[in-house]
Amino acid sequence: MAAPCCEKELNGRRYRCFFELTLDVIGGKWKPIILYHLGICGVQRFSDLRRSMPGVTERMLSRQLKELATDGLVHREVYREVPPRVEYWLTDQGKTLMPILLALRDWGAEFERLSLERDGRGGTFNAPHYEQAALPAMADAACGRAARKPAGGVEEEREELARAEELSV
Repeated sequence: MAAPCCEKELNGRRYRCFFELTLDVIGGKWKPIILYHLGICGVQRFSDLRRSMPGVTERMLSRQLKELATDGLVHREVYREVPPRVEYWLTDQGKTLMPILLALRDWGAEFERLSLERDGRGGTFNAPHYEQAALPAMADAACGRAARKPAGGVEEEREELARAEELSV
């Protein structure tokens, strides 16, 4: 049996282990989705993020973005223009979460496949907008870019993200 962890505190957060701290920083329904969208799309305005996540309220999105910025995972840039413009993007520390977020997405896709097989409904969700098959086109649409040719799959997507990260450094 593992020994109980002692309680620690960091920036007002109380936690007993690193896993608990991690979930406190990036856990919840919307934070991983926000981080994923910023990782795939790059710089986004508030309205872009809001459109790409139709289930989130403006208040919740604003609160989650502020928490992510406070934790140093998202950068918030306010431009002094009329009308005011605010943009968000992942910091270098935020970018380190992309392999984890992609692994979570891969796990979800496999869980879905196995669940559908177990229920006798086949192994994949057959819809033209299914995330894994349509991810590059979805990312382009969500990010306001012109459609590009379809990528080969998750490995190609990871390579493309790595190339994009190398170019941004």
